[in-house]
Amino acid sequence: MKSDKVYIGYQSAIEYWRIHRSLPDDRALGRRKITLPIYPPTTGQVRSSGLSLPLHILLGCPDNRWASNTMKQHVYSGKVPAGCFVSAKDGLEVSSPEFCFLQMAMQLPLPGLIELGYELCGTYSMPTAGGPDKYKSGLPERPTLTSTKKISDFVDQMTHFKGHANAVRALRYVLEGSASPMETIVAVLLTLPYRLGGFSLPIPKLNYRIELSKIAKRSANKEYFKCDLFWPDHNVAVEYDSNKYHSGPTQIEEDSKKRNTLDLMGIKVITVTTGQLYHSNEFENVARLIAKRIGKRLVFKDPGFNVAYNELRDQLLG
Repeated sequence: MKSDKVYIGYQSAIEYWRIHRSLPDDRALGRRKITLPIYPPTTGQVRSSGLSLPLHILLGCPDNRWASNTMKQHVYSGKVPAGCFVSAKDGLEVSSPEFCFLQMAMQLPLPGLIELGYELCGTYSMPTAGGPDKYKSGLPERPTLTSTKKISDFVDQMTHFKGHANAVRALRYVLEGSASPMETIVAVLLTLPYRLGGFSLPIPKLNYRIELSKIAKRSANKEYFKCDLFWPDHNVAVEYDSNKYHSGPTQIEEDSKKRNTLDLMGIKVITVTTGQLYHSNEFENVARLIAKRIGKRLVFKDPGFNVAYNELRDQLLG
């Protein structure tokens, strides 16, 4: 007997969260006991999901799978603890953000899985074909879908899952609070250890709120600023300066006011441009400048580091 519910995961669940960008008001729906269906859904159920095809679905038994161009059938016969699925409309059961991370640990390379972790724990969603807007004026801010602690707690319950080891490894390097994919790439390149191609810098705060002094408030006409990356112990901030969203005269003026105001408070702001990010030697120079400002000495050894660095860049920047 076919189920009236469709359990989706992997790329389809990620697409769902990128489109909807927030959890239901009552996430307790995902706390009930769940038994995955043993039969695939009907073609009508798959198409009515509104998600890209093939739809990635989960089944509890491999015996009844059949070849299909409209669905990719993943078999999972293990335990289904609370928090695996969230109920959506029209009988759709969506893998939770934490379960998505664990599922994709079987499919993504380490840098890609780290990027996904940043996105799930950040305030942005990557655009999708079925998204509600065209992102013409930047990535709209959204609430974070999860946290590194929630993912870690969930993964700890799923030690039997095939992607467990990869998920645990990637989660070590995921930071919370990123507001854009390019901020994520900058943070990953700066903080991953040398053996993985990063510059092994101390962990910064992402989009950290800096309360302004009285003098600074009068100068900036603001109560606070947020910095893309910030090292509070060293008063050093890094701002990613997108060519697309920081090029208008009003935005250029705002960026200049922000840098000057933070400088007034003794905070050194280092800017990373798109050109610097995409040029490996220029970005290395930026990393060296940041390291110098925070009192960190870069001690990587070539050619091993250079190989890992370029491989990481290829995976992150394409």
